[in-house]
Amino acid sequence: MGLATLLLLAGLAPSLCAAQQAPATLAPAVNNTTRGLKDPAELAAFLNVTLNGELASYHIPGATVAVVKDGKLFFAKGYGYADLENKTPVDANATLFEIGSVTKLFTWTAVMQLVEEGKIDLHADVNTYLPPDLKIPATYPQPVTMQDLMTHTAGFEEVGTDRLSVADAKDIQPLGTVLAQTAPARVWPPGQVWSYSNWGAALAGYIVQEVSGIPFNQYVKEKIFTPLGMNNTTIEQPVPAPLAENVSKTYAYNNGTFTQTKDDIVAATPAGAIHSTAGDMAKFMIAQLQNGTYNGARILNTSTAQDMHRAHFTPDAYTSFGLGFFIGNQNNESSISHGGDTTYFHSMFMLWPDSNTGLFVSYNSVGGVPAVSDLVQKFLDHYYPVTPSPPQPANFNDAPTVTGIYQSTRSVYTPALKFLNPPQTVDVTGYPNGTLTFSASPVRLVEVAPLVFERADGNGTSAGSYAIFTTGGNGTYLHLNAFPQYYERITWLNYWDPIRFIQ
Repeated sequence: MGLATLLLLAGLAPSLCAAQQAPATLAPAVNNTTRGLKDPAELAAFLNVTLNGELASYHIPGATVAVVKDGKLFFAKGYGYADLENKTPVDANATLFEIGSVTKLFTWTAVMQLVEEGKIDLHADVNTYLPPDLKIPATYPQPVTMQDLMTHTAGFEEVGTDRLSVADAKDIQPLGTVLAQTAPARVWPPGQVWSYSNWGAALAGYIVQEVSGIPFNQYVKEKIFTPLGMNNTTIEQPVPAPLAENVSKTYAYNNGTFTQTKDDIVAATPAGAIHSTAGDMAKFMIAQLQNGTYNGARILNTSTAQDMHRAHFTPDAYTSFGLGFFIGNQNNESSISHGGDTTYFHSMFMLWPDSNTGLFVSYNSVGGVPAVSDLVQKFLDHYYPVTPSPPQPANFNDAPTVTGIYQSTRSVYTPALKFLNPPQTVDVTGYPNGTLTFSASPVRLVEVAPLVFERADGNGTSAGSYAIFTTGGNGTYLHLNAFPQYYERITWLNYWDPIRFIQ
């Protein structure tokens, strides 16, 4: 995920993707007179306006939504079409969407089940659980632990999604083979740099398989899907019959025309291969909100679920990350969440524990990227409104000192692969008055604490509304407070030097 997308999701680039994808503004939200969810009919009216507006403005054929409240399904509905050619509508209880990286929440839940059984230690060297051909090299004195994998701080270079997916399901190799063939270099000591890793999540799934003695796909079916009654959910690829006939098709849009496309086939299954319905995802949302239990079935002990949801990586006062869960606070409502993106499916799984509320949404076209952000913010503004207040500027004269080119830490550093996978960069410009801008966004940020910047207009209600810089002997890094990805300041010489980070 590039900084442009992160800025959009953070509310720091409100027009960036909209200008590329939407020809007109979305329909206004329905007025709400009470705080929080009260009436399913009122929610239906709100979502009908919002979702139908998104489908039209962002050129999306179909979407599926579920909302839960106080341990029950509050609302679920499909919008638009799962199959445009045959005019097959989306059915929230029958149509399967690929949920992408939301799959990781099931992988982390499986890990925590084995932690409960004493089979995995979150703080042990993961090499304890791995065969010789998958041992993590001793690049640094500190070993990689399961907690490092779950917080995306293991220090691996990026493994491109093209190397973790295949063109045809018949080409999928055993998980251990996929991991061995795509093993990334270690480029930072564990716990130092936040850098989201699909490979790390897939490795965690392989460890589940190794220590349980059950193939990973079978494990999540037996230990999570079946107990929760998620009968319309699968991690198998290709999707088996009879579920296969209910999988939504995916579409690209260009110049007024939708074209049916072929979406990703994920070989690293624990990182993003689950297909599910909104109705089934509601069951998983309730189980997480109720600390591991749903409809009499328990998939986690209360203390274990609570441990997953609390902060385990806190590099600064503005940033927290759980055991696999994004932790945020938007419109004064604390949340835990995870998004999921394949090439064409785009999803969000978001829980507000204090109000015992959850939202799942998935779209079947690339317009789902801005639509996810739009829906979440409209939902918050509608049910948990706040009055934006501009931050109190406190110019510490840091802005000019952080000016420069920043490269995503989620990059390839191995020389043989680097030139085929150029890193994403962003220009940061700091001004003497304590403000700064990003090349990917027109929004200006103001310094509110040393090396901490917030939207100057006070509309930073979304997760990730702070831009935080750290400086030291290891260089200067930038990150947004709710996204597991750092950006490191570089020079153009560094950028073109293929051995810059090889240990």
